[in-house]
Amino acid sequence: MVRSVTDEHVLRALMRHRRLTRAELATEIGISKPTAGESVRRLSERGLVTDTGERTPGGRGRGRVGSYYALAPAVGAALAVTIAPGGVVATRVDVYGDTVARAARDVDRPARPEQVAAALRTAVAEACAGDRARLAVVGAADPVDRESGRLVHLPDSPFLVGELDPVAVLRPHVTGPVVVDNDVNWAALAERAHTGPDFVYLYLGEGLGCAVVNDGEVRRGRTGLVGEIAHVLTTGPDGRAVHLIDVFGHLGLRQPGTTAIDVGRVIAADPATRAVIGGAIAGVVAAAVALCDPHEIVVGGPWGPTMLDAIRAATDRTPRPVAVRAARVTDDPVASGVRADAVDRLRALVTDSGPAG
Repeated sequence: MVRSVTDEHVLRALMRHRRLTRAELATEIGISKPTAGESVRRLSERGLVTDTGERTPGGRGRGRVGSYYALAPAVGAALAVTIAPGGVVATRVDVYGDTVARAARDVDRPARPEQVAAALRTAVAEACAGDRARLAVVGAADPVDRESGRLVHLPDSPFLVGELDPVAVLRPHVTGPVVVDNDVNWAALAERAHTGPDFVYLYLGEGLGCAVVNDGEVRRGRTGLVGEIAHVLTTGPDGRAVHLIDVFGHLGLRQPGTTAIDVGRVIAADPATRAVIGGAIAGVVAAAVALCDPHEIVVGGPWGPTMLDAIRAATDRTPRPVAVRAARVTDDPVASGVRADAVDRLRALVTDSGPAG
């Protein structure tokens, strides 16, 4: 454990600024220079801080030469991994959030658990390059069992057929925890910085997903399956109650031979079809409002924001209308959420337990 609050402040200051002298550390944290020096000495002895070999300019009128200190390589790195229909991406990130290494592997459609496991194993091994990561954070485009981290096969799931155990696959490459969660939850966490603490995130793409954020925390439920909205009853094309996923079957908007939604055809849909889809999504929104009382609904995914007007028009007619807006994080929000969490966890691990090993 880091021995003092001062040591923790020094570590976090170096995480923010990458390199600082003892005088700069003292000013940044608000402590005396001797106290900063003692902290640097303790942390150096523990292998957490190192002298970079760089010096401040010295000489006439400039005071004494100062040494720059930085976090030592022994603090290690984390893995940020995404498992999606397009393939597996493994990124090794350092405590500053910089990419150390990245590897990607494609997977075939329909995906098979053994093929995804092989792609995951290969990508992680390449990203680690023989160095074990301190922890891993995984985002998967499938339901995830909260206790085990296994991917769960549910009816009408468009991605994996069967189960996959990312924790077991990654264990040889990671010394610490492996955290696995559904991709929509990670996208919602990436969006959290741009909204309030209470919102529902709808992911509308090849698959249908939802994340519930309450008091700033993603709610996962007993088994981790909160937000599996494909089978929520809503209004179908003929006005009768149907499961949400079946709406796209009735409209002929599924990809051939699968339950995956045809994104291109949804985006190109005519106004009448868009109105039907908007009404179906509004039924899900009404259920979410009744159960979760969110401040707003955030709509993301490949086709969700393109359907915003139709969704708003339909939700305005529900008993409890709520603000509906497009997601603000649009550049790979799942990877953004996974990466940010991996860096946060790595920083906490460094300040709590010290160097790797």
